[in-house]
Amino acid sequence: MSGAVARLLFLPTLGYNLLMEKVSRRRWFDRVDETVVLGALPFRSMTSQLVETENIRGVVTMNEEYETKYLCNSAEEWRAAGVEQLRLSTVDLTGVPSLQNLHRGVAFALQHRQQGTSVYIHCKAGRSRSATLAAAYLIRLHRWTPEEAVRRLAAVRPHVLVRAAQLQMLQTFYQQVCEQSS
Repeated sequence: MSGAVARLLFLPTLGYNLLMEKVSRRRWFDRVDETVVLGALPFRSMTSQLVETENIRGVVTMNEEYETKYLCNSAEEWRAAGVEQLRLSTVDLTGVPSLQNLHRGVAFALQHRQQGTSVYIHCKAGRSRSATLAAAYLIRLHRWTPEEAVRRLAAVRPHVLVRAAQLQMLQTFYQQVCEQSS
């Protein structure tokens, strides 16, 4: 049911995001560190800016296929621009990235970090699904608690919204990568 509601609300909430970027201090994307850029849907028109200005060579798409089909680059279009795409589909509004997908996304970002390139992690608004993955990256990189990682993201991108279920998944991720390896 939540997937159907997310589909129904996709265009109105995307319109809201576009409006908020125009009438508030929200930016479409924000750099978290030298590797990760956290943001909203990377429209095709943004490709050259992301590649040339932000050194994006990897994109992690947390969206379901229908959210990006007409507005964003396909995997082939990203590849033609010299960018590798990893899709970790997660339902909008209520979805929580799986533990497996958090590990896959973090490994992808760390691989690009080692190569000295940047990764654009996004969902529709760059607030929840993608912020959860960006927080997992910070947890793995710095051994921060989920709360510390989310605070860092909020300092960079104040409108992030990591919900309770997502925070719980980050706690599980933290236990796996930080507490069990101690």
